[in-house]
This record gives sequence, structure tokens and C-alpha cells, in this order.
Amino acid sequence: MALATAAIAAGTTAAAAYLDARLHLRKDLADYREARQIGRLGQRLAKENKRSLWYMFEEQAQKLPKETCIWYRSTPSETPVTYTYQQTYENACRWAGFLAEQGVRPGELMSCYLVNSPEFMFNMLGAWGVGSAPAMMNYNLGGDGLVHCLKVADSKVLVVDGDPACLERIEAVRARLEGELGMKIIVLDNTTKASIYAREPTRPPNTYRDGVTGTFPIFLFYTSGTTGHPKACPFETQRSYGLGGPRLRSTGLKAGQPSTLLRSARKPDVWYDCMPLYHGTGCTVAIGCLISGLTLAIGRRFSVRNFWPDVHDSGANAFVYVGETARYLLAAPPSKLDKGHQLKAMYGNGMRPDVWTKFQERFDIPTVNEFFNSTEGMLSILNVCRGPFHAAHVGHHGWLKRREFHDKIVPVQIDHETGGMWRDPKTGFAKRSSYDEGGEIIIKCASEKEFVGYYNNPSATASRFERDIFVKGDLYYRTGDALRRDSDGKWFFLDRLGDTFRWKSENVSTAQVAEVLGRFPGIIESNVYGVSIPSHDGRAGCAAIYIRPEDRANFDWAGLLAHARQGLPKYAVPVFLRILERQSPMHNQKQNKVPLRNEGVDLGKIKEGSVGKGDVVFWNRGAGMTYEVFGEGDWMNLVEGKARL
Repeated sequence: MALATAAIAAGTTAAAAYLDARLHLRKDLADYREARQIGRLGQRLAKENKRSLWYMFEEQAQKLPKETCIWYRSTPSETPVTYTYQQTYENACRWAGFLAEQGVRPGELMSCYLVNSPEFMFNMLGAWGVGSAPAMMNYNLGGDGLVHCLKVADSKVLVVDGDPACLERIEAVRARLEGELGMKIIVLDNTTKASIYAREPTRPPNTYRDGVTGTFPIFLFYTSGTTGHPKACPFETQRSYGLGGPRLRSTGLKAGQPSTLLRSARKPDVWYDCMPLYHGTGCTVAIGCLISGLTLAIGRRFSVRNFWPDVHDSGANAFVYVGETARYLLAAPPSKLDKGHQLKAMYGNGMRPDVWTKFQERFDIPTVNEFFNSTEGMLSILNVCRGPFHAAHVGHHGWLKRREFHDKIVPVQIDHETGGMWRDPKTGFAKRSSYDEGGEIIIKCASEKEFVGYYNNPSATASRFERDIFVKGDLYYRTGDALRRDSDGKWFFLDRLGDTFRWKSENVSTAQVAEVLGRFPGIIESNVYGVSIPSHDGRAGCAAIYIRPEDRANFDWAGLLAHARQGLPKYAVPVFLRILERQSPMHNQKQNKVPLRNEGVDLGKIKEGSVGKGDVVFWNRGAGMTYEVFGEGDWMNLVEGKARL
């Protein structure tokens, strides 16, 4: 009888393990449990009128006063600067008093134009202390774009970095900022900083923060603005409570702990962040450190040369990445610093499938946290990759979440001629795609209030919604991103809607083409887009590729074409290649297709353009067995209709 009972128990356990491996129930249940914990935290803070993140940071400062809160240096040749939690807290108090004197008021935004530094964080904490929040300007932005962003924020105080390039851009529009916008400009030169640090660290009174609501932002940040002026996105306080604990769980990082009678003290784990702090990914990671008891190691900017020395010297246990960060690090020559670090995880978005496994293996990274999230925050999925099953995808849902979101997160067919959803000519309704096939992901909403919206931009907010999708009166938010989900619940990124193009009456996914090309030896980066060709319908495929200069003379062009033909449908094989003299990512390490697409393969435009005037174009007309140089005569033949593709 005992043996039978044991056998039944063992069989039940094995069946449960098998079921969980198939359906990933424990993962979903853990996510639900975590969501409830965050909800309870928000309720408690609201009840105590301590919604502001100031209080969560203050709690860590009281618990870990002597532990390192911030580590920083701008280059490996410098001696790092460190601040304990107590020192950081005192500086936050000093900055709160300073900002209040400059006219920053509770319930209003202030603006900052700051490079990565401890002062960036002191300024943010100080703004929270006053009951305000920073509108974070991209410090690479100038001219009309900068004026637009500051006008949208409607703030009256602007804190500017003392960096010479920043000052030059501000001075160019100072008259407009002070005149049209009525702004007070404060330059953080050495004199100003000395006066701030000479202040008494007086705690800002609670009354400053009494009016902070769940919908008040912790910061305002901006879209990249590649196709127009950037749009401002508020990150609401009620959304911010999940920036701490959940990320520690997924990365395996441990917060600092003071000693008690039952346990010894524990040093905080260290998170290295050299992504722009004015950007959502870099800033939310930094905030997560300060409100959960980690050490934030700040890099001034992303640099392949500085990255691994900073990781080693800071003792980093995780780092944050965006866009092509991993590709640029992987392209560097092997170094003794590639391994021997203390990293447990990397966290970010934009890790491409063709570099994923190679990066983990070369640099000995146990865990990849790849998330997919729109700037606006309507769709948020996460893939915690600790093994080959989860390699190279952007998120994962177990069986429970797949059921929950079946009619909430929906793929629909795309009309690539118009850039909209395909609509049935008779009924006017859209057509749902299978998850395995994928399509543009739309999010069902009960009302427009589910989307926080673009700050002071109601028309842009309204444009993200579409009605009457499947039945009259329904409402969906359009993500503008195409994804698919397989039977295991793994989400895969397909393309941005504006990037997909039509050629030979077929839809070409730029992400798919870039992934295939990126696997060919010698190609460091591939940026794919469609180009207009005279007298041709649709857009021909073009890939802007970067090959190390020393590898170009012996590059196997025929092999690349054969590789593309083997891995891609005929219509998706790039007709043109633009050989980049240098890599030119955007400020956030993401690829920018817009100027490349605008210049196309018109050699005159390329020579006069802003991307790479010395770039060379290759082409294949379809019948050849290799790519060959595309010259002025070839372009004129296309213009005059003497050549067809």
C-alpha cells in the first residue's frame, strides 16, 4: 500500500512537472502574484499619502546609509566617484531646496538638459522632493526640435549641463526660450554646483508631496522623433512601483540588507547603466536601483572602449542595453575583459536574433532579460532567457496569460499599401490573424483613458486609436508593431509597420532580412529598408551594411548573395547594398532608417547627404550570381527606363 501511494505521488509529481513544462503555469502564477503585490504596495502608499517615489528612495537611504548608492566615472582613466545612500539622500535634499528657490513648484514639471552623471539623479530626486518631476530633454537635440519639446512640457525652469556642446545648443535658442517660453535657464557650472553642495541638507517637507497622485508623472520623456517632432510620454507614478522588485526577480540581483540578529549585512548588487538617462529604458533602470536598494553604476555614455573596463571596475552584476548595443560590443576584437566579470544578467530591448547566442557565449552572460515595450507603455512583454529554449525572442506568455489576453492582445492583417489595417471592402471590418502568423498587434480598450496619452498633444493621442475593428463600437489601440506568437507562447518581433515595404507584390519584413544577412561572416551590421526606383512599383530592397575596412577587399559578395537567396524568399533578397563607411546609430543606439530611405540609391543624393557621403552602392539585377558596383550610369539607366529590375 505504501509503495502504491508513493508511486501515485511520484506519478502525480511527474505529470505536474510535464504539464508545467508544456504550459508554463508557475511562471504565469508568479507574474500574477507579483502584480498583486505591486497593487497592494500602491494601495498602501496611497493610504499613507506617500505616493511619491521620494519615500521609497528615502526608505532605502535610511536602511542602507553606508552602502554605495551611485558609482560614476566618464572614462576608464579617471578615478571613480562614489556616493553612499546617505550622501545621495543629503544631496537630494540640497537639490530640492535649490530647485524650490529657483521657482520649481509642486504639481508642475521642471525641465533638464543633462548628460549622464550623478547630478542627473540628484536633480530628479530633488524634483520629486519638491513634488515636481523632470521633463527630460535629449541633450543631442537643438533648434526647433528642442524648443518644441520644452514648449510641450510647459515648464518654467530649465537646468542645463555645463558640457560645452550642451551649452552651445542652448545658447543658440536662449532668446526663444527666455522670450517665447518665459523660461529660467540655470547652467550647472562649477560655481552653481558648489553653491548647491554648500547648502544644508534640509529635508523637503511632506506638504510639497501631498498633492502627488497616481497619475502624476515621475518624469516626462520623449519618442525618438525620426519622422517629426518628438512626442512627450508621461511615466505615471502608479506605473513606477514595479520598477524595483520585479526586475530584481527577473535578473537575479540582490538588494542590500542591513545586519540583524538573524542575518549578516549584504552589500547591494551593482547595475551598470551607460544608456541615456533621458531615455525611458536607461532612466527606469536607474530609478529601479535607487528605490530597491541596489548600487547604480553610471557610465557617461555608451562606448565600446569604456564598456568592459567599467563593468569590471564597478563590480557590475547586470547592465542595461538598448538597440544595437550587443552587436557593437560583439564586433570589437576579443579581449581579456570579455569574461572574468561578475555579471549575472543583461536587461534591455533590441537584442537581435543573429547576435543573441553569440553574445551570451562570448561574454559569459547567464541571463538575458529582453523586453518589448512601446514608449507609451500599452504593450509590455518580457522574455527571461536562461537557456536555449528562450533564446532570440522578445517576450513569453504561459497558457494562463494566453487565455487572458486572447481577445485583448490581437494580431490583425496589415494593408501595406496604406500603412493601416486591412479592412473588408464590404463590411469595413478588420481581419484577425492567427497568432502563429502574426500581424500588427492591437490592444482592446474599454475607453481611451486606458492609454496615458501624449503630454499636451490630444490629436496625436487620438491618432493611436481605431474603432469598429471587429464589431461596431469597439475600440483598439494600435501599436504600430507587427509580432507573432508561437504555440509555446514565445513572442517574436516581425517589423515596424513603417519599415515593412512591398516589392514584386509581396510584403518584405526588414527585420527578417536583417537577421539573415547578419548571420553572414564579415557583416557587422545590416540596416534594411525599401527604396523607390523610377518607373517601378513598390520599393526595392536595400541593405546598408557595415563591414570592417580590413575585411572589405576580400569580402565574398557572391557568397553573400547565395546566402541571402538560400535564407530568404526571392522577392525579399536585397537588390541593393549600401556599404557604410562608418556606423551611425541614433543617440539611443537604435538604427535610423529614415535618412537612408530618403537618399535611396540616388548616388547624387548620397554624395550630398548626411549619412555617409563616401558610401558605395552595390546591386544585383536578379540574374547575376554576385553583387557588383552600382554606378552613375546604372542609376541613369533606371531613371530613363533603360533598365528594369
